Amino acid sequence: MKVLVTGGAGFIGANFVRLTANERPDVDITVLDALTYAGDARSIQDLASVSLVEGDIADAGVVDPLVAESDLVVHFAAESHNDNSLNDPSPFVRTNIVGTFTLLEAARRNDVRFHHISTDEVYGDLELDDPAKFTASTPYNPSSPYSSTKAGSDLLVRAWVRSFGLRATISNCSNNYGPYQHIEKFIPRQITNLIDGIRPRLYGAGANVRDWIHVDDHNRAVWAIIDGGRIGETYLIGADGEKSNLEVVQELLAAFGRPEDDFDHVTDRPGHDLRYAIDASKLRDELGWRPQHTDFQDGLAHTVDWYRSNEDWWRPEKARVEASYASQGQ
Repeated sequence: MKVLVTGGAGFIGANFVRLTANERPDVDITVLDALTYAGDARSIQDLASVSLVEGDIADAGVVDPLVAESDLVVHFAAESHNDNSLNDPSPFVRTNIVGTFTLLEAARRNDVRFHHISTDEVYGDLELDDPAKFTASTPYNPSSPYSSTKAGSDLLVRAWVRSFGLRATISNCSNNYGPYQHIEKFIPRQITNLIDGIRPRLYGAGANVRDWIHVDDHNRAVWAIIDGGRIGETYLIGADGEKSNLEVVQELLAAFGRPEDDFDHVTDRPGHDLRYAIDASKLRDELGWRPQHTDFQDGLAHTVDWYRSNEDWWRPEKARVEASYASQGQ
């Protein structure tokens, strides 16, 4: 099988490529990545069997020949940081909407199987005390330029399935953690601050709840959907890992032997969603998928160890990221 992985040098995509190369050696992998600040060729450079093409998914001249020679497209590429989308939404529209359209058209012309990676943020948020969880039938209610452009890309995929018979599936996943995640994101930012002896930063009161899943569990679920999912269906991926931001910070402080109140409150993000929660029963019941990393504290400890051992991977970006947050009072 020849697989084109878009965004395969980013956090989740790189881990998908690494997992696939290790567990499915018969798969021929080509990565298409623009190698913007969040994509790092070093995340996959040790994989001799993987080909990397630097290019823009919105450029049909780059996309079309790569899709034409593939059996499957796994579409991870996206602008994904909420804070950045509030500062400048334009790259999110180009990559998440125009880029997805460009890939869909190439897949349609060449009759190539397509799997689209999306987020639970397209559903908006839930009240903290709401017993409900997101399902594939939850109405879309995005609240940021990031989540609204991801919602738009999901709808494009659905339209191409219905209107053109594209062989596609969609997955919407909860918050991921693990190695190779850019240090602008919540967990790696706190880990690298703690490594540097800096107090973690917590938005507002830290009451916002996210449903955490280890990146390898996410990517094994993606393969379960590719292997057995029904064409045209949407599957939600989650590991019942709801934690408040405050709880995550306190677990990280404990991992570093620091007091649980050794953090700073900073200005909250505008329109900060309250709670995400995933009902992954469709994925579990239909496809038999189960998460392997069910102990969040243990998974977090291994993630901390990775950032300790790979300082050369994240260190060059640290000062820039912190300066950007400082300019926003965060």
